Amino acid sequence: MKNLYLMRHAKSSWKDNHLMDHERPLKKRGRKDAAAMGDLLSGKKRLPTVIYSSTAERARETAGIVAEKSGYLGEVRHDRKLYLAEPDTLVAYLHQIPDEIDCILLVGHNPGLEALVQVLSGKIVALPTAAIAHLQLPVEKWKDISLNTRGELAHLWVPKDK
Repeated sequence: MKNLYLMRHAKSSWKDNHLMDHERPLKKRGRKDAAAMGDLLSGKKRLPTVIYSSTAERARETAGIVAEKSGYLGEVRHDRKLYLAEPDTLVAYLHQIPDEIDCILLVGHNPGLEALVQVLSGKIVALPTAAIAHLQLPVEKWKDISLNTRGELAHLWVPKDK
């Protein structure tokens, strides 16, 4: 069984309209929500083995805050392939995860993350900013995941419920 946590980046700022989408930072509420979700993971003792993040500034900041607040001690790994990735790209990305890792947190973007939750769990859920979906996947190897894999949506946490 593999555990996949999918987190949509926290609320970003549109204040500086000269910034490219990739460069938009978090707004104050986003930093607060990311910290709350990190605390939630820590409190529930749900730390991932590895955190992977999109290279977009808002995702990088979210991942960093969650790592710090949750007590995660590993390296946050950033990859441009996760920026605005769709389900097929995300599944292909999961194939490169070493099999000895059983639990990861992937910080990225909608609509790709919502679509991946739907594909892998059969459930249609909304992932507002900073939400985390926990999927339990019935595979032993990450490369065994496909768009036909059916896992279970074990938890869905959103900041307003924190």
